[in-house]
Amino acid sequence: MRIIENLVIIILCSLSGYAQPTLPQREITLYAAQELNFGKFYDAGTGGTITVDWQGTRTTTGGIVGTTSSIVRPAIFEVKLCQGRNITITYPTTTILEGSRGGSIVLNVGPTEKGVNGAIFATDKNCDFITLLRVGGTLNIPANTPVGDYTGTLEISFDQQ
Repeated sequence: MRIIENLVIIILCSLSGYAQPTLPQREITLYAAQELNFGKFYDAGTGGTITVDWQGTRTTTGGIVGTTSSIVRPAIFEVKLCQGRNITITYPTTTILEGSRGGSIVLNVGPTEKGVNGAIFATDKNCDFITLLRVGGTLNIPANTPVGDYTGTLEISFDQQ
């Protein structure tokens, strides 16, 4: 009887010795929570730039004038990936936006709160925590740009390491 007990204990100990810890999840979840919004502005005729940084602060140059009653926001992405994982963010730094009534505007993307294009950052906390990534940009508006809606596409890539 004593031999059987010792044998069972030895088998249980040897099984637990070969157990491996579970690895953290490697799946990344992304959600575009907020669009980049420059607010309402107008051009006094000479062109210029309007910038919204990753903190949501708006500045203008040249003849660009921002109205005080408009909503200004950086783009916000929610990134969910286990702690200790690194993410590289890449994006084209320049995108052309085409106007609904002709004309085009150049959008310079970035920087983000984690750095410039190609920046590597670690996710926060644990597997259930969401890391926020705020992104700013600058519109380069030529003189006499037609009034209208300007649209374009931008692909931002989040690669995990």
